[in-house]
Amino acid sequence: MAAHPQAEAATPAARAGAQEAKNIGSDDYSLSRVPRDKRFGFWSMLLQWLAQSGSISQFTLGATIGVGMTFGDAFLAFTLGAVILEIVIFAIGLAGMREGLATPMLTRWVGFGRNGSALVSFVIAVSLVGWFGVQNTIFGNSVSALIGGPSWMWCVLAGAAITTLVIFGFRYMAVFAKIVTPLFFAMVAWSVISTLKDHSISDLIHSPAPGPTIPLAVAATAIAGGYMTGAIVAPEMTRYNRKGSHVFLQSASSMILSEYIVGMTGVLLGHLVKSNEVSHIVLSTSGAFGVIVVLMSTAKINDWNLYGSSLGVVNFFQVVFGKRLHRGVITIVLGVAGTVLSAVGIMTHFTDFLSVLGVAIPPIGGIIVAEYWVVKRMRKPLDETRESETLPTSSPTWVPMSIVIWIVAFCVGKFYDGGIPALNSLATAFVLYSVLGLLGWVKPYGTSTLDDADADAPAARETAPVGAA
Repeated sequence: MAAHPQAEAATPAARAGAQEAKNIGSDDYSLSRVPRDKRFGFWSMLLQWLAQSGSISQFTLGATIGVGMTFGDAFLAFTLGAVILEIVIFAIGLAGMREGLATPMLTRWVGFGRNGSALVSFVIAVSLVGWFGVQNTIFGNSVSALIGGPSWMWCVLAGAAITTLVIFGFRYMAVFAKIVTPLFFAMVAWSVISTLKDHSISDLIHSPAPGPTIPLAVAATAIAGGYMTGAIVAPEMTRYNRKGSHVFLQSASSMILSEYIVGMTGVLLGHLVKSNEVSHIVLSTSGAFGVIVVLMSTAKINDWNLYGSSLGVVNFFQVVFGKRLHRGVITIVLGVAGTVLSAVGIMTHFTDFLSVLGVAIPPIGGIIVAEYWVVKRMRKPLDETRESETLPTSSPTWVPMSIVIWIVAFCVGKFYDGGIPALNSLATAFVLYSVLGLLGWVKPYGTSTLDDADADAPAARETAPVGAA
C-alpha cells in the first residue's frame, strides 16, 4: 500500500525539526552571510568594541612601558601601535562588513580558496582556543590570589560562564557588553582619580623613566604585536555592522580608549609607583564590587577568543569532512576542553607555541587585504552575490601561491630580528601577494561547488535567534 502523500511531505520537516531540537544556542550565520536586517545598530556595536579595551592587562602594559619610557616617548609608542592596528582592523574589518562573513568563510573567495580556508580556520581556531585557556588560567590564578580558593575552581567557574555566554551567540554577548563596559570604566575612573588626586599630574608627565630604558621598537612591538591576531579576526565582529563608517568610528574609538586613555593612564601609574604592578591600585580602591567588575570585564574579552575559535572549527569541519556542525555545539566542546586544560594548569606550557601562531596569523590578514582591495582577482563572485545576500555557487579549490606566500611571510616574521615580528609577517604577505597577484602569478586551481549544507544556510538564517539591536 502506498504511503500517504502528506506523510511523505511531512518527513523532511519532521527531520528538520528534530535536528533543530538537537541544536543548542545560536549558530550565528557561521557558514553564511549575516543578513542586513539582522545586523546591529551603532551603539550596540560600539559597546562591543569598547569592551575589548576594558581590561586590567592594558593598564599593566601601560605601566610596563611607563617604567622604561618617558611620558612623551610612551605616547609616541602607543600612537605607532594604534595606527598600525587601526589600519589593519579597518582594511580587514571593512571587507567583513561588506560581505557579512567571518574570516574563515571570507578566505574561501579572498586569497585562499575552499581548501586553503580550512587551513586558515584550523590555525585561527587553535590559536584562539589556546589563548582562551591561557587567559582562563590567568583569571583563575588572579582570583585565587585576591579572594582565596583553589585556582582550578575559579578556572572552572569562569570557563563555564564564558562558554554558556558564547553558546547563545553575538546577541547575548552584546547584552553582556552593555552591562560590563560602563561599569568597568566608571570603576576605573573612580579608582584612578582617587589615586592621582594627591599627586601632581604635571610632575608625573615630565618625570624621567624610573627603570631601564625600553626602545621604541620594543614598546611598539608589545602594543601592536600583542593584539595583531585580534585585528586579523575583526570580521567576526564587523560582519554585524551596518555601515563602513561605523567600522571605522567604532574601531578608532576602541583604539583611542585602549591606547591613549587606558594605556597612557597606565604609564602615569607606572611613573607613580615605579613598577608595573598597578592592578592592586584599581582593586584596592574599589573593594569587592571592583573585583567583580574586573572579573566580568576579563570574561567579556575572553569570550571573543572562544567565539572566534568556534567559527573556525565549523568551517574546518565543513570543508574537510563535509559535515555542517552547529556552532553552539562546537562552543561547548571547545569551552570544556579549554576550561579543563586551564584548570589543570597545562595551558601555560603552550604560550611559546601560541606566540609562534601569533606570527603565523598576521600573513592571513596581509593576503586578505591584498586580494580584496588591490588584486581583486577572486572576489568577483562575492560582488555578484552581495546584494542578494547569498553565497556564490562555487569557489576556487586551492591557491597554491598563497600558501607559499604565507610560509615565506611567516619565516620573515619569525627569523628576522628587526622591527615588529607580527607586522613584518603581515607586510611581507601583503607586498608579495600584491606584486605577484598583479603580475598574474597568483592563480586558483580547481573549482568547488557550494555544499548542500551551505546552500541551506540562507533559508535557515531566517529563524536564527539573532537580530538587530
